[in-house]
Amino acid sequence: MPQKSDFLDTATFAFLDLETTGGGAGHDRITEIGIRLWRAGEVIGEWQTLLNPETRISPFIERLTGISNDMVATAPTFATIADELREKLKDVVFVAHNARFDYGFVKAEFRRLGQAFSAPVLCTVKLSRHLYPEFRRHNMDALIERFGLDQVQRHRAMGDVAAMFAFFQRALGDKGSERFGQALRELMKRPSVPSHLPVDVLNDLPRSPGVYRFYGENDVLLYVGKSTSIQQRVASHFSGDHNTSRGIRLSESLRRVEWTETAGELGALLLELKQIKKLKPLFNRRSRAAKTLVSIELVASDQGYLQAALAREIETHRLGGYYGLFRSKKEAEKALVGIAAKNDLCNRLLGLEPARPGPCFQRSLNRCRGACEGGEDVTRYNLRAQIAFHALRLKTWPWQGPVGVVERDAISGRSEILVFYNWMHVATVADEQSLADLSLAGLPVTFDHDSYKLVVRALMGQDGQSREIIELPMLGNPEVLMP
Repeated sequence: MPQKSDFLDTATFAFLDLETTGGGAGHDRITEIGIRLWRAGEVIGEWQTLLNPETRISPFIERLTGISNDMVATAPTFATIADELREKLKDVVFVAHNARFDYGFVKAEFRRLGQAFSAPVLCTVKLSRHLYPEFRRHNMDALIERFGLDQVQRHRAMGDVAAMFAFFQRALGDKGSERFGQALRELMKRPSVPSHLPVDVLNDLPRSPGVYRFYGENDVLLYVGKSTSIQQRVASHFSGDHNTSRGIRLSESLRRVEWTETAGELGALLLELKQIKKLKPLFNRRSRAAKTLVSIELVASDQGYLQAALAREIETHRLGGYYGLFRSKKEAEKALVGIAAKNDLCNRLLGLEPARPGPCFQRSLNRCRGACEGGEDVTRYNLRAQIAFHALRLKTWPWQGPVGVVERDAISGRSEILVFYNWMHVATVADEQSLADLSLAGLPVTFDHDSYKLVVRALMGQDGQSREIIELPMLGNPEVLMP
């Protein structure tokens, strides 16, 4: 990038605006492109064209932009003008208002042709926030009103380009070339990214919550992570935040980044956990799916004493009858040994010694109070056992039926309703109509250690978050699967 003294004099800025069939670059298409080229204080060219999106324009978009299906019917397709557009955007600074939208659409169109596209990007929304932090709103209508800019034909490409360019010039005159140039350099700093990734990879990533996936050679899944800002979190992987040997190995292996947006942090946490368990990425270890799930039940013996039994099938409608969730029999038995030692409970009743006549071995060491040979009162022993196991007791579901948790993301506008029953995440729906159509009958849902702890913490407010919870009618019983 040119240095401070000559950046504004030598760089070519392409002010670009698109009109599209919708908001998703993955499936929507461009209907109009407008570009104004500016260098060293002079407009050096303009270019505008309608495009045939090769799909229908909805009535809503027709009303918003004024671009109808009839208007684009005979227009060129993107493939037809791709070479010309690439030439116009060669060696320029790609300037757009909410640039991730426009830049993402251009990249997506080139990607459909099997071509890569990359350019340094300047977002005039971010520029406005940077230069005028005292103002809350930075959309185009707000800038036109705030600075008294000429009225333009909004939601048409060249009209929006004219407004964006007018703001750029106004801000340059207002702040002066040195301060303005400094702001451009700060906004356009490129973070260091792994050598095998496109230099502009972070420009594609959303600032909303969700899950991201790192892939290596031969599309091997390396890592799954989550964040309330996908872009910020992925960027942190490429900085000193992950300068461990493991982080360096991950960066060196990285070839591609994918992501899935969610409406909130809880949805991201649940999706991350699900994908780690299902997809088994190489660099994720902590949350790998357990091969077994074991709990403990307290069942009365023939003499009435509570004795521990390992449970490998958990009935989720009576979770309060189970104690602890363990990844193996060995882990459960280790917990029982600790409980016995701390509370002088009988090892035989806890299943840690085989049944045989006479006292247990711990009785001879005065570490059992004699329940194994009827020497301790049944009621007293059972009370001590219940107290000893109380902290491990699983939580009983406190609602009559399933509940929905509403999450909304202010940046993307996305909203989702997460549906839970018996501490299991059973479904995610986009709106109340989808919720009304939802049936849980026979829906396969896995009950596991990590998701149980996560859902209890979230729904009981133990994570400090306030959530909107909707009690739902019975929607049928899902089919509960054990690991």
